[in-house]
Amino acid sequence: MTIELATPLGDEILDLKAGDRVTLTGMVYTARDEAHLRMQEEGFPFDPEGAAVYHCGPVISGETVIAAGPTTSARMNALTGFLLDAGVRTLIGKGGMSADVLGLLEGRAVYLAFTGGCAALAASRMKVRGVWFEDLGMPEAVWALELDHLPLTVGMDAHGHNLFGDVAARAEAEFAQMFPK
Repeated sequence: MTIELATPLGDEILDLKAGDRVTLTGMVYTARDEAHLRMQEEGFPFDPEGAAVYHCGPVISGETVIAAGPTTSARMNALTGFLLDAGVRTLIGKGGMSADVLGLLEGRAVYLAFTGGCAALAASRMKVRGVWFEDLGMPEAVWALELDHLPLTVGMDAHGHNLFGDVAARAEAEFAQMFPK
């Protein structure tokens, strides 16, 4: 079963569990390292309450999204707290985030994973609706993208469950059984 979500997000995300499949429709805002730093200094160019932030440096041509694959979210571990404090309800990216971020998500937000290497699929579900901090360049600017049922997986939920951590623990256990000390 796939759960349909739409931005702005509210408490419905608190019902999600790591491993759930969802689709997301509505506005998402891209942000990588430099955009996070700029927002910390200058404030948000969009309303963060209920927002979805996508760790992505899209390729845009005019008003068309050419490619919009996720970047490695762990790069933003130390830059995440202020987003959640301002009301952002979901982070989107690849690879998961730290145990510290998992703790920050508890009771208020989720991390949604999108598969790396599927930038064209993501782009086919997006329309450009605006851009801020253009001086940072295309991949670092904050892009407002309207999504149409982007398929995602709940990687980290608001209850402290971490799909990435669970998979790593299972892999370590299987490895230990295969190659005992």
